[in-house]
Amino acid sequence: MEQRARKAVVLARGLGTRMSRLDRAASLDRRQAAVAASGVKAMMPVGRPFLDYLLSMLADAGFEQICLVIGPDRGAIRNYYERDAKPQRCTLTFVDQPKPLGTADAVLAAESFTGGDRFLVVNCDNYYPVEACRGLHLLGESGLAAFSREALVSEGNVSAERAETFPVVQMDANGYLTGLLEPGDAPAPEPGADTLVSMNCWLFSRTIFRACRAITPAGSGELELPDAVRYAITQIGERLRVLPFHAPVLDLTSRADVAAVSARLAGVPVRL
Repeated sequence: MEQRARKAVVLARGLGTRMSRLDRAASLDRRQAAVAASGVKAMMPVGRPFLDYLLSMLADAGFEQICLVIGPDRGAIRNYYERDAKPQRCTLTFVDQPKPLGTADAVLAAESFTGGDRFLVVNCDNYYPVEACRGLHLLGESGLAAFSREALVSEGNVSAERAETFPVVQMDANGYLTGLLEPGDAPAPEPGADTLVSMNCWLFSRTIFRACRAITPAGSGELELPDAVRYAITQIGERLRVLPFHAPVLDLTSRADVAAVSARLAGVPVRL
C-alpha cells in the first residue's frame, strides 16, 4: 500500500496584479488596502491573514510538511511565519522562484523539497474544502480535486462569469483525467448536467517535473501548470484520479472578493 502524501506546495509567488488594481467599489479597511496595494494576496487580513486559514486547513487534512513558493520580494510572508506565527502543526519550508515565469515554473522551484514523494499543489489565494485536500492525502496515487462549477457559484463567492474561465475536467469511465479543456474548447454541457472544473488542487508524482521542463510558454509568455498536466497525461502516460466535489472554493483574486471571503471565514478556527 502506498504511503499517504504528507507534503504540500503552496504557490505564493504571483504578482497579485488584479488584487493591487484599484477598485473604488470594494470596501477595505486601512490594513486591507495596504496589503492589496502590495499585491501579497496571501497576507490579506480577513480576520487573520488569509494564508493562516489555508495552512490550518492543510494541517487538518493531514499535510505535515508545507513548502511556500515565494518571490524575493515576499519577505513579509517569511518574516510573519518565522517570527510572529510559527506553525506548530506543520513544518514550513520557503523556496524562492526568482522570476514570475508561471505556475509550472513555480512547481519546478519546489522539486528539491518534494524529495521524490507525492505532493499536493494548491494556490495561495484559494481556500479549499478540507475534504478535498484530505481526499488527496488519502488517495495513494496522483490525482485532482475537481469542483462543481454550479457549487462554486451557488455556494461560494465565485461569479458565474469567472467560473466560466476555469479549465473543464474530462475523465474516462474509470475516473481518470483525460483532458483539461479551455472554456472556448469545452462542449456545452447537457441540459441539467453540471461541469467539473480545475481549481489547481493536485496531488502529483515526480513525473510532473519532467512535464514542466518539457512544455513551452503559453500565450501569456508563462509556463502554465495545466499545459504540464496535459503533457504528463498525453506524452508520458501519467494517470491522475479525479475526485469530484460539489463544494465551494473561496477565491481571493481581487479587492472585490475581500468582504465575501472575510464573511465566509468568520468563526473558522485556525490552528497553526
